[in-house]
Amino acid sequence: MNDVAARNRRNKRAGARWEAELRDKLRQAGFDIERLRLTGVEDEGDHVIRRRPVRHRPFLITETKNAKFEPGAFIKEALRERDNYAAHRGLDPREVDVAVIVRRRGANWRQAYVLTTVEEFFDLPPEAAP
Repeated sequence: MNDVAARNRRNKRAGARWEAELRDKLRQAGFDIERLRLTGVEDEGDHVIRRRPVRHRPFLITETKNAKFEPGAFIKEALRERDNYAAHRGLDPREVDVAVIVRRRGANWRQAYVLTTVEEFFDLPPEAAP
């Protein structure tokens, strides 16, 4: 086995541990969070959080990252996965919030970064293409 393959496996295991820790800690804090299954090209994100009481957007899809910080790529992936989640359930994507949760090296789960766009955060309608 080469070094790259071994490093990739270690990174995948570390990412899986981070996702599980985040899920478990949010459950302990009272959140209704479920791990989503990978579905290849139509991946739906890592977790769904059901908001109770139901709010304007009752679902929050999270993409959980334990990797080099690449916000543009992370957000693009999360938005695509949010759209997949909504499509698979017959929901309007505007009913589903999306956020990327990025692990901070040397910090606990509560100190992770949460990324989204201004458009998503403020629930702005999409702009027409220029």
